[in-house]
Amino acid sequence: MTAFKNKILLTCLIFVLALNAKAQNFIHPGVLHTREDFDHLYRVVQQKTEPGYSSYLLLKNNLRASASYKMNGPYRTISRDGEYAWTKTKMETDFSAAYLNAIMWMVTKDAAHAQKSLQILEAYADTLTTIPATNDAPLLAGLEGFKIVYAAEILKYTYKPITPAQLQKIKKMIIGVFLPVIDNFYKTPAYTNGNWGSINTKTYMAAAIFLDNRQMYKKAIDFYNNANDNGTIKNYISATTGQIQESGRDQGHSQLGLGALTTICEEAYKQGDDLYSALDNRLLKGFEYVARYNLGDDSVPFTTWKDVTGKYSEWTVISTQGRGKFIPIYEMVYHHYAIRKGLPMPYTFKVIEKIRPEDFDRDQPAFGTFLFSGK
Repeated sequence: MTAFKNKILLTCLIFVLALNAKAQNFIHPGVLHTREDFDHLYRVVQQKTEPGYSSYLLLKNNLRASASYKMNGPYRTISRDGEYAWTKTKMETDFSAAYLNAIMWMVTKDAAHAQKSLQILEAYADTLTTIPATNDAPLLAGLEGFKIVYAAEILKYTYKPITPAQLQKIKKMIIGVFLPVIDNFYKTPAYTNGNWGSINTKTYMAAAIFLDNRQMYKKAIDFYNNANDNGTIKNYISATTGQIQESGRDQGHSQLGLGALTTICEEAYKQGDDLYSALDNRLLKGFEYVARYNLGDDSVPFTTWKDVTGKYSEWTVISTQGRGKFIPIYEMVYHHYAIRKGLPMPYTFKVIEKIRPEDFDRDQPAFGTFLFSGK
């Protein structure tokens, strides 16, 4: 009888451990879109469902999304500034093409797009060795690294012809070229405006998912919530007004940072973690503040910001630079708070009405009217 009880206990223990292991597994593909999401997007394309279809047409007609895209590179060294600044626009366009062709593969099922995305990733994996330690190196790693990881995640889990050798080369490039730059940024005491931290974290979290690295994933979440950096949810957005750390700088960078924070939240959401609700939906408050001001409301409150570095605490008025120039970051966040959760975002919705359908942006997932129209 004792042996029988022990057997039952052992069976239960194995079952619990199995459930726990399952809970720790990442969802793949799962950086911003799951297989279910892509099935929905495929139906939008096939059925020409609006308003998403109009945004899809903008994607389809973007030259970077073409299966016949001609690479500028690959390059051994890439940089946004310094000696190799001449590679900036060229490599950014190549990486956008890898990202957009990966999406086109999933929403059209045309393998030519998967082949093009893989061609770009493999070419750079075979060639790229260095991101020089220039001022903008962390921005490069964050902005361009995200596109690479997103595309690699899709191809790994949906494109059967990709080989283990090809995946290993791409993985080696991500780990050996891009992640050390982000790790160095994390190790350095805070010194930048907040968009830098959020941009690096969106890529670090994406890489964690691609690499099945739970420790990296937890580190990204901890940064978002707790880091001593301007690029966290608590340090980038005011709890009382929604003012942005960069509101006194310009409106473009304020939106850049908000877009990166939303991307982090959506990545985590697809893995079952809710960062959107952090600090009483602080992200929603930031979007409403920026949308309200950029729609023309001069009555938004503004106070001189005391940032964590002490370097950006002299802006005494909200900046008019870039005011009214909206970038495509609003559909993703609105979809979560208003559609999923039923929370009001009146100013954000007014922006959406103004700019819909969302188009391309070099530094954001973009095409949100299409890409974030699912569950």
